Amino acid sequence: MTEIGLFFAFTAGILSFFSPCVFPLLPAYITHLTGGKIEGSKVAVDRATLFTRSFGFIVGFSLIFIVMGASASFLGQVFANYRTIVMQIAGLLIIIFGLQMAGLLNIKFLMMEKKVQSETKPKGAFSSVFLGMAFASGWSPCVGLALSSILLLASSSDTLYQGMYLLTSYSLGMAVPFLIISFVISYSLKAIKKINKYLSKLALVNGMIMVGMGFLVLSGQMQKISAWLSAYSLFGV
Repeated sequence: MTEIGLFFAFTAGILSFFSPCVFPLLPAYITHLTGGKIEGSKVAVDRATLFTRSFGFIVGFSLIFIVMGASASFLGQVFANYRTIVMQIAGLLIIIFGLQMAGLLNIKFLMMEKKVQSETKPKGAFSSVFLGMAFASGWSPCVGLALSSILLLASSSDTLYQGMYLLTSYSLGMAVPFLIISFVISYSLKAIKKINKYLSKLALVNGMIMVGMGFLVLSGQMQKISAWLSAYSLFGV
């Protein structure tokens, strides 16, 4: 299920970045990460420092996510003889998580929050890697549901590497907008204010995408679609 799974994982990463528990806090993340300050309508920061420390932060959270993906795939291999059951359970849980993200369900224990925060400001790119790892290790309700859905998808993948690819794609989905918006707010914070207005709608979109993915996994159609895409890319049919 690599091809379509990578698309879902990348999309989930993008929408996770624009979730209500990450995006509005981006100026605070950037100032903590770089030592910059919010001055007037922008984040005043040296842009070379912004790039190097943002890159380190991205490497940090990507490492944790990829390890999670490998672990989920490994567990899936352990239960390889029950692959169909694993996929059906994974699909059902992804549907539930999607409905929760979309606001159509309100299961309280799924909204429990755990944060791992660092009070010490990074003093270089290397220390920003550890901050990224701390960010990835801290679970928040909206990101946790999206990430858990991709981990469930990884657990039903055919190989260990597929799970790692899925979480790499998820990490890239978060990394690309993170870099872009980080540089945008070093010029103006207006983009943050404008996008904040649409976060609830993005949460609905994110949830519906996850519900759709869950139904594909539950029904076994995910593998059929991926097989068709693979045949099309190889033979043009």
